[in-house]
Amino acid sequence: MKYTDQVYGKTEITDPVILELISCPALQRLKDIDQAGYLPIWKISDHHINEYDHSRFAHSVGVYLLLRNYGAPLEEQIAGLIHDVSHSAFSHCIDYVLDVGSEKEHNHQDNFFDVYIRKTQIPEIIEKYGFDPDYIFNDKNFPLEEKELPDLCADRIDYSLRTATIFKVINEQDKKYILKNLIAERTNWLFKDLKSAKKYARLFFKLNKIYYAGLDSAVMFRTVGDWLKYALQKGYIEKDDLYTTDKIVTAKINKYLDKDEYLKLLWDRMNKKIKTTNNPKNYDAQVYCKSRIVDPLFSDKGVVKRVSEAEPSWKDTVQRELKPKRYFLKFEK
Repeated sequence: MKYTDQVYGKTEITDPVILELISCPALQRLKDIDQAGYLPIWKISDHHINEYDHSRFAHSVGVYLLLRNYGAPLEEQIAGLIHDVSHSAFSHCIDYVLDVGSEKEHNHQDNFFDVYIRKTQIPEIIEKYGFDPDYIFNDKNFPLEEKELPDLCADRIDYSLRTATIFKVINEQDKKYILKNLIAERTNWLFKDLKSAKKYARLFFKLNKIYYAGLDSAVMFRTVGDWLKYALQKGYIEKDDLYTTDKIVTAKINKYLDKDEYLKLLWDRMNKKIKTTNNPKNYDAQVYCKSRIVDPLFSDKGVVKRVSEAEPSWKDTVQRELKPKRYFLKFEK
């Protein structure tokens, strides 16, 4: 299978288990789930993102490719490919709808992963090729694929480089520089030197400030979450619908737009037709955003260190940025 990835370029995927997993409905569903949550929120800026694939599917294949390209075991490559199959429609917006999620942690998908994936075709496919689903489904077995912040992992590296590429925060030369200086060593990702580690850390900081935990994200999470929650309360959708796709859910809800003025108001808010400001003194809704920051490892003449060890000011940045961001949203109407 020939595949072109917007981060890693043209490649060929030949491993039978990977090909069958990619083709299964559980992975294919992710093609219609936006990586950030609700893509129209970003169309206010001139990024020309329509030419890019901003889906959970592209990210999932990207994590697999990153792990494969840096020599991770096949089991870990499989874990990387399937790590997002339990995402609902509108991705982390679900954490603003259901009680099992958390605005501060964005952990619904992780909490639901084991229950969800065992109902898909994936366990059968994995067993067919001689792998143990229980082993594959446990992230603790794969430190290159998944680690807690502020460490690096394949998931974090891919979604950051993907965001930076799609929104043109990084050029091709800088992207290649980061990938060239990145190393996967046993259980850790690290950079070849402090210069490259700092470059990536600062890029991630910028992405978090603008995209992952910025005001636009806060507006997206709150407004899409309110729209979905209201639709559930009114019976326009069922809970199971949340585990279909963005398009299916939107089509079901929007049949009622002309009949429900409040639903239309929520729709206009999430599509930026109503001005929203951050005003702690006069607000309609509070919202938290999970904040992300990294403290990369790097090699200093054979000794592995963190950026925060070489630059103590970065330690303060990490401690500050790991705290969830809080916004006070005031809607014009």
